[in-house]
Amino acid sequence: MITLNINQKTYKLDLDPNTPLLWVLRDHVGLVGTKYGCGVAQCGACVVHLDGEAVRSCVTKASRAVGKKVVTIEGLSENNSHPLQKTWLELDVSQCGYCQAGQIMSAAVLLRENKNPTDQDINDAMAGNICRCGTYLRIKEAIKFAAAAGSGEKV
Repeated sequence: MITLNINQKTYKLDLDPNTPLLWVLRDHVGLVGTKYGCGVAQCGACVVHLDGEAVRSCVTKASRAVGKKVVTIEGLSENNSHPLQKTWLELDVSQCGYCQAGQIMSAAVLLRENKNPTDQDINDAMAGNICRCGTYLRIKEAIKFAAAAGSGEKV
């Protein structure tokens, strides 16, 4: 039995503590916004926040999250009101959308740590997030737009 704080809610779960956090979120808690992409921490579709740090949930053991705060795309804001989520919608960033939760979660950490990122800062921060549809330019534009709107204060 392990206890996890996910999106400000406490979950007591009877599972193997070595279970990847991704599968805890999807299969045990029912939060399916975090996606399975590669299973080896290479694509970024599964990014969540663990005590404010962007982590790949596909390779993060559930035991690592005990005593920490986990935030998923569902917990980033209420009603998609986070500045990045709003900007993603306003600028029509996603194409298929599969990778976008991980993209937004990585971008949220970037903007929290750097309120005015350069193109190179964005490239560096987002390099580990793959988009098979190739929406990289729209992603970069959305991050810059959200930064200009002052989203760094709320991230």
